[in-house]
Amino acid sequence: MDRKRIEALHRRREAVSLGGGTERIERQHAQGKFTARERMGMLFDEGTFQEIGTFVDTRAQDFGLAGREVPADAVVTGYGRVDGRLVYAFSQDFTTMGGSLGEMHAQKICRVMDLALQNGCPFVGINDSGGARIQEGVDALNGYGEIFRRNTKASGIIPQISVIAGPCAGGASYSPALTDLVMMVDGSARMFITGPQVIKAVTGEEVDDQFLGGATAHARKSGVAHMTYADEPSLFGELRWMLGLLPSNNRERTPRVDGIAPAADATELVDIMPELPNKGYNVEEVIERIVDAGSFLQIHPEFASNAVVGLGRLDGRTIGIVANQPRFLAGCLDIDSSDKIARHVRFCDAFNIPVVTLVDTPGYLPGIGQEHGGIIRHGAKVLYAYAEADVPKVSVVLRKAYGGAYLAMCSRSLGADISFAWPTAEIAVMGPEGACNIVFRREIAEADDPDIVRQEKIDEYREKFANPYVAAGRGFIDDVIDPVSTREEVASALESLEGKVPDVGERTQRRHGNIPM
Repeated sequence: MDRKRIEALHRRREAVSLGGGTERIERQHAQGKFTARERMGMLFDEGTFQEIGTFVDTRAQDFGLAGREVPADAVVTGYGRVDGRLVYAFSQDFTTMGGSLGEMHAQKICRVMDLALQNGCPFVGINDSGGARIQEGVDALNGYGEIFRRNTKASGIIPQISVIAGPCAGGASYSPALTDLVMMVDGSARMFITGPQVIKAVTGEEVDDQFLGGATAHARKSGVAHMTYADEPSLFGELRWMLGLLPSNNRERTPRVDGIAPAADATELVDIMPELPNKGYNVEEVIERIVDAGSFLQIHPEFASNAVVGLGRLDGRTIGIVANQPRFLAGCLDIDSSDKIARHVRFCDAFNIPVVTLVDTPGYLPGIGQEHGGIIRHGAKVLYAYAEADVPKVSVVLRKAYGGAYLAMCSRSLGADISFAWPTAEIAVMGPEGACNIVFRREIAEADDPDIVRQEKIDEYREKFANPYVAAGRGFIDDVIDPVSTREEVASALESLEGKVPDVGERTQRRHGNIPM
């Protein structure tokens, strides 16, 4: 065998592995960023990454590209193992032509996306790119279109997770928006359709790229980012944990973990709920006492804080969690929280993840801004998502469940398989205060002391109607339970639903993929 050819192979591999060269790698490190291959090393189990398309290069010849080598065409693609499970990924190389996307760059990404879909494996995209490669013109634009089409075809079939570790601008930002989860690195990541310079030229507004499209902006304001991280190692550590909560595809069940530690002390649930019905509390403390210890992963923690969604484990099996958050806006449903809840329910339904809903909401947020902003349209997404979902659904009414918001939050009417309520639950058409102002308006107005009569009527209404027993008497609540036993009751309910068979005809006809916010 010609050893010179083998030596030449190794030299080529080494040259490609350096991307844009040591100077640019050092510049990347100086910015707190890692290289494309270093990121693959953080994602995959040690020694398992297999690169595909190592020696692919640009075919473009115009605008100074003739004869120029673009190592790996500025993107590393391949597959490897995450905790032993197969995952496909791409990682853009900013040290080579700014990670810009050209024809062959896109072709490499499309190839691993096709392989991930064909083999039923999760797909991770690590974005760090200056955008379309201008020198390749329409070929670059076509590449984005091919990627978008594959994102859409894979939606709801395999988990797709986007990591934004640097710039992701223009059309490039639509691919992450089509995936299930978007994770951003604070400080170095930025996403926007039009950058600060274009905005200044068109509107006269001056803004920097972080305020416009940094991790904080997308986590708190736009809702594009599901989670943000201080640095890349912490992001990839949680990404590996998240993949362990998800099935590889929509035909599988979520992986089960044995030897789970018990949840936090459930007896504290009694003290978490305030005695005053209008006083707020942190529903995350309730969640922590239901799920397995340390297993709750909150999604969108900074966006629409009046709702909490996430993933966790119960007796080792992954569950999806949806809850109203009384600490913010009293747990009211509004435009943003409706989108947040609906998207999460559909995500769970796509990947066979049972949904547990904790209800404490006085209704939809009133206001001209909400009505003109389309609360009816956005709120309907929640109704649709719950009614459509055919995974096991268990709901627990903790306190308030009034009017249409009660129906929306996975009521029996919308298809909850099993509904529980705490003794503190208030299930009614509206709150006692509002109901009494309508029902007893004349009696209160004609009383010698209207305030005393109003309070008497409020107490009377709460005792007769704003409790769980009327709904339980109609069969809309399956059981009124002691808060301390919530974990056991929910776990037992989910175990009884493990054999639930979805309507195969409906599931075949429907698209269960991610819907953009």
